[in-house]
This record gives sequence, C-alpha cells and structure tokens, in this order.
Amino acid sequence: MLPIARGIYSGLANITRSSRGALHTASSLRCKASETAEEKDAENAEGEAGGEENQSSSSGPDPKDRSKVIPVETSMRYLKSAAYKQTYGNDFVWTQYRRNHKGMYAPRKTRKTCIRQGRISTGNPCPICRDEYLVLDYRNTELLEQFISPHNGNVLSYSKTGLCQKSHLRLTVAVQQARDSGFLTYDVPFREYDYSEYYGQEQKKKDIN
Repeated sequence: MLPIARGIYSGLANITRSSRGALHTASSLRCKASETAEEKDAENAEGEAGGEENQSSSSGPDPKDRSKVIPVETSMRYLKSAAYKQTYGNDFVWTQYRRNHKGMYAPRKTRKTCIRQGRISTGNPCPICRDEYLVLDYRNTELLEQFISPHNGNVLSYSKTGLCQKSHLRLTVAVQQARDSGFLTYDVPFREYDYSEYYGQEQKKKDIN
C-alpha cells in the first residue's frame, strides 16, 4: 500500500505545482496585457489632445477678436460683395438689429462700448461692432449714408440704430469729416436778410451828401 500511496501523493503534488505555474503564467500575461492596454490608451489620449490642439489652431480666427485692423478699401469692397448682399440684403446694416435688455423698456442710452481689450465683451454687439468689415471712415460714404436721415440730413440717433456710444461718436466724427472733405453733400440752411437796413442807410448818406 505504501508505494501506491506515495505514487498518488507525488502525482497530486505534480498536478498542484503545474496548476500553480499555469496560474502564475496567466496572471503575468494578464498584467502585461493590462500594461500594454494602458500604454495604448495613454498614447491615444495624447494623440487626441494633439489632434484637438491642431484642430483649434487650424479652425480659423476667433470671431470675437477685433485686434486686427481692416483697411477701409476692404470695407468698401465688402459693401459691394455677394457676402454683404446675402447677410443684409437690401436693408441697412442696423435695420434687423434688436437690442438685448432687461425688462420691458429699453434703457435710455446704449452701452458705452462693445469691444474691450481688442475683443467683443458682450453677446449682443451693436451693428458696427459685430461685423469687423464695417469700417467707419470718411471715405466709406456708402456706409455712412445708411446712418443719415434723408429728411433733414442729420445723423440718426443711437436709440434708433442701436449703436454703442463709442461707435456713434466715431460715426459722427466720420460724417463731419466727409462733409468737410466734400465726400458727402448737405444742404446749407437758408437765411433771409432784411437788406433795407443796409441799403436804406447808404441811401440816406447819399441824400445827405
């Protein structure tokens, strides 16, 4: 009986040793697989971050950036382009604009400015500040005429056009410069004089002499 028992015992010991080795091998393989998976995930995350950075860098300019100076010649060509017609149609640039304000009644004055430190600082900028290609200049008469009343020749109020205070001041200066330079015509108010006050005195002096 002893040799048989020893044989059975040695067989069981070999089986347990082999199973332990197999378990150890399987666990090591699982660890290696998890490590490689983590490395792949890290590489993918880095690749996605780099792709997002590339996309953000190649997505184009910031729509709220107003630090770039647009030449007035570009603005004059823009007013005659198809993009302007598609955006505004035959209306003025301020016709479809509606102010955002709290409450039922609009404030008496518009905001001071829409652009601070070269960026649009509000979600509802005025008609001039929202479109960077609308340049207020005394040579850009086609744009200036949209803010002049056809009845009396005065600059329209900011309560009607919705311009911020800074843009309205620039508009007033540009209109005055255009009138002084002869780019815009305007009617001079007619004045009536009583010439009898002058000619009568001269006639009296002649009679006396």
